[in-house]
Amino acid sequence: MESRETIKEFYLRNAPMERVDTAATSGIGHFNVFSRESCSLVSPYSRRDYYKISLIIGKGKLHYANKWIHVDRPALLFSNPVVPYSWEADDEDQKGWFCLFTDQFLQNGTRLRNLMDSQLFKIGGTPVFFVDEDQQAIISGLFTKMMTEIQTEYMHKYDMLRACLHLMIHEAMKMRPAESFEPYQNASHRVVSLFMELLERQFPIDSPEAFLKLKTPNDYAQNLSIHVNSLNRAVKEMTGKTTSQQIASRITQEANALLKHTDWNISEIAYGLGFEEPAYFTNFFKKQTGLAPNEARTTVV
Repeated sequence: MESRETIKEFYLRNAPMERVDTAATSGIGHFNVFSRESCSLVSPYSRRDYYKISLIIGKGKLHYANKWIHVDRPALLFSNPVVPYSWEADDEDQKGWFCLFTDQFLQNGTRLRNLMDSQLFKIGGTPVFFVDEDQQAIISGLFTKMMTEIQTEYMHKYDMLRACLHLMIHEAMKMRPAESFEPYQNASHRVVSLFMELLERQFPIDSPEAFLKLKTPNDYAQNLSIHVNSLNRAVKEMTGKTTSQQIASRITQEANALLKHTDWNISEIAYGLGFEEPAYFTNFFKKQTGLAPNEARTTVV
């Protein structure tokens, strides 16, 4: 089970990658920039505890929330800490650059109050922009500038790097986002897409203390700012299942993962999944799977 990847875990996963020591950024957030040529061809499907902008020059498949897109030409990708994604390269011919940074780094002394409000990073937005030759040249120039600047001893280099980030964001805001994602067919399709994305954001459960916050259709409807009847109607129309069934299915999937991949006891799993009593979880799990949790654990281990 993949959890949210921290910056430290990113560096451990990409230990062979050449990079500049960014310890000097302590207190002002984190920033670093890399060439894509030395990164792994497949990245895990998970959330990252940081923002990331990538200029992808190479072909592959991007899985993003509950949709995917085949990247077959140069593209600019914006990823945020709350939407899980993964990358599968078609081949080893991968070029370009990427930079990762924290919200604290970009907001230092700027007008951007909340990156999640940005069209480029917000939930439900379109994170991929296919670029033409002129746009690729501009973005490549900014990444090249970052790669050079981060290695200098200039005392205000992080201000310059931040300025490059802002220029990149503004250049992207002038572009037209990719339309190759599976399009929304109608209002119900969009409601269900947002619901499924929000549902997926509740997982994985990283610790028994980080218990499930949204548990009922009403919880999700309130977060999506729609009436619960509208949510229920859309989910039933598009999936053939009720909202409660979709939530129960995802909780059951997570329960199986926790039983298989953790040594948490049944009570810890129950509380982590938002059940008030372990007995309620046992009854729920048995109703969903036909097995008691301990039986499922014995079966899968």
